[in-house]
Amino acid sequence: SCVGTETTLSACKTKPQGNGTCHHGREAGVVCAGNSEGDQVRLVNYSSRCAGRVEIFHNKKWGTVCDDSWDLMDAEVVCRQLDCGQALSAPGGAQFGRGDGIIWMDEMNCTGTENTLSDCLGRPWGINNCYHGEDAGVVCSDSIIPEPAHLRLANGSHRCTGRVEVLHQEEWGAVCDHGWDKQDAEVVCRQLGCGRVLPAMEGLDFGSGPPRIWLDNVNCQGTEPALTKCQASPWGESSCGHGKHASVVCSGSAVSSFAPVRLVDGPGRCAGRVEVFHNDKWGTVCDDNWDFTDAKVVCQQLDCGMVVSAPQRAHFREGQGPIWLNDVHCLGTEAALSECRTKGWGVHGCEHGEDAGVVCSGNHHLLNLRLVNGSDPCSGRVEVFHDQRWGGICTDGWDLAEAHVVCRQLGCGAANSAAGSARFGTGDGLIWVDAVECTGTEGALFECKVKFWGAESCKSRVHAGVMCSAAA
Repeated sequence: SCVGTETTLSACKTKPQGNGTCHHGREAGVVCAGNSEGDQVRLVNYSSRCAGRVEIFHNKKWGTVCDDSWDLMDAEVVCRQLDCGQALSAPGGAQFGRGDGIIWMDEMNCTGTENTLSDCLGRPWGINNCYHGEDAGVVCSDSIIPEPAHLRLANGSHRCTGRVEVLHQEEWGAVCDHGWDKQDAEVVCRQLGCGRVLPAMEGLDFGSGPPRIWLDNVNCQGTEPALTKCQASPWGESSCGHGKHASVVCSGSAVSSFAPVRLVDGPGRCAGRVEVFHNDKWGTVCDDNWDFTDAKVVCQQLDCGMVVSAPQRAHFREGQGPIWLNDVHCLGTEAALSECRTKGWGVHGCEHGEDAGVVCSGNHHLLNLRLVNGSDPCSGRVEVFHDQRWGGICTDGWDLAEAHVVCRQLGCGAANSAAGSARFGTGDGLIWVDAVECTGTEGALFECKVKFWGAESCKSRVHAGVMCSAAA
């Protein structure tokens, strides 16, 4: 029962699953004015509607898009069509899993200004030389905005242990422990990305909780994607006594039982080459089958937010020492990378040129980029924000490719020139970033190969600048 002003369907009044009298054949549907046949596009196989494998509806069938020539301009059109913000990355190689059925599009060549993907130039419908291992994907900026929480564990020592609470009608309430069992707890741990259920230790007390009890007689099979999908009494109907609240201890709370993970040689602790600690040594992860779901677990383990990209081929430089993990297959619900299925510690046929990387949204300072001392917001000296200070970028290797990325990230069009500090000054002289190497197609500087922070090797001591096409 919706009023019509709610921002999400889950904010409307409903009955818990299993308490209705509805049967198959009475499923509800929607037709929106902005989605005519032939123009429909969707992103699938990820936890956000604004990131995933690109699929397009044509001739009454959904099909995929080949990654030949797939770039950020193509991704920009998809993000605009879905009202998902700006394109952050355009991963190929089926990083969101392989589709099936027909491959509708290939060799896409969007300018970035089209309203729909089908407006872009490309090969004729269904004509391609691809297989589903080349399915294209998109990550839009709205995908890194966390969705409002509707489930939490309260009053524990870690986010993965505590009293179970659910949000309903904008109020947090407890869950009664009548019939509460391992299957119910498994759903909670999986929904929160907290791994597996651990046996609750005797004497654990997570407090009495809020006065409102929203759910009672919860009965999950253990496979449901969310606690509210399990059978239960109607919302708010409970005979639960005071203090009889359900609680959970998930494996994610036992941090010491997991192999530690870190991201190195990147622009901060939330982006870089993936390394895991095993047998008293740090080692890397091979990029065979490395994808967004694997990267999601790394971001969760490090409390670094959502995934922005999962770069491969030693994007953050080659590591040293052992290669500990290969052929990683995560479900996305694990609390740590070492909980995911792999070939086993040290079993691989890889070289360090295949080291896997991750960029998480927690690297928020990477998005803090500005142009200063120019005549308008789209020209000037390039500065990034780090360690509570603005600093420049060294001009060693700085050219139009890098300037294009800066202009694109700032929404200033293409670059007209890659100027030095002789034109825009040096500021206080601080240089944060050195040795930038972009192809020119990246959506933001953090996707380029960059040496961070400080500029001990900056030979020129000159600050990079740009003039973008959108400059006055």
